[in-house]
Amino acid sequence: MRNEMPKFPFEADFEDLETNPEPYVASVFSCLESDFLSMPKGVGFIEYPVFEKGYEVLKRATANFNKMSPEEIFVVTLETPVVFVVLRAMLGFTPPEWAYIASQHGGIDISQGSARTLDRKIRFNPLTPLRLTGLSANRLKVMIEIACQFLIEGAPTIDKASLHRLYKADTHNGIQGAQTLATLGVPYAMLLYERFLGRPFAGHRDSVSEMVGNILESAIEDVLVNAGISYRKTKRAERLPGFDQTPDFIVPSEFNPQVIIEAKITEDDGTARDKATRIQHLGELSLAGRPPDQPKFEVIACIGGRGFGVRKEDMKKILLATRGKVFTMKTLSHLVECSRLKEFKIRQ
Repeated sequence: MRNEMPKFPFEADFEDLETNPEPYVASVFSCLESDFLSMPKGVGFIEYPVFEKGYEVLKRATANFNKMSPEEIFVVTLETPVVFVVLRAMLGFTPPEWAYIASQHGGIDISQGSARTLDRKIRFNPLTPLRLTGLSANRLKVMIEIACQFLIEGAPTIDKASLHRLYKADTHNGIQGAQTLATLGVPYAMLLYERFLGRPFAGHRDSVSEMVGNILESAIEDVLVNAGISYRKTKRAERLPGFDQTPDFIVPSEFNPQVIIEAKITEDDGTARDKATRIQHLGELSLAGRPPDQPKFEVIACIGGRGFGVRKEDMKKILLATRGKVFTMKTLSHLVECSRLKEFKIRQ
């Protein structure tokens, strides 16, 4: 007699799930998908030829980094704004970090928000000349002046137990490092070492992390809309009465929560553990002061990414906290019919 494949946890009796969770953990693991090798570019992504154009403009303006004139760099930055991004890459700073250092050493207040706004404006139109006046122009001038100062001086001597942010192949020994690399090319071993310290594409991965999460949330919204289900999608960092942590979706509304949905994607097992704890807490919140078989609302977890497929114990916690209502991108087609969401479906 052929053994049947294990059912999905959202199809199982809770008693069976409690006594025999292993096959259900395996069934969820088999449906988890990971696409960490590719990332959305998003709006404001700078292609390499554009970045290289900025690099060549900066290289010519500084005579191969031999003449780091803030005035000249300011002029070419206005003409070819992507030069700003190249200069920031040489420093190895984020826009807020650059603004903070410039404020400390430049005698002018440069808010992190203004630095982010300028960086974003440039990334959206990297080759469109900037039209800056007044305070905005002064801020850019000071940021460039401080960048030149830091690049010329290089990494200072500090405690051996610490690592200075300028301790990089092109900035460790001052501007001579950039001059050498521009003339001779980058030593491959040092390039790989810097990537090891900073993670390849780290800045871009961080900038599009919310967009990656939106892929799953958009898929959930499509299911709810197609079923005619009323729902409330919450905003990031929003606070709602009755919830010490705000779920991603509430059906039908926050005034009468009957079903809540957490949408979580992670490629890291440590982060997955934190998100499992979050889902577990929502499960506890649904049972606060109520019998185990009469939760205040149903908790649904929609998950994705390889991070959730590492620790079996974390997945068991998620299954028990949601009473088996765990879905992936592959099983979202069952979301409505295999949960209390079917009670809110508009019959067609």
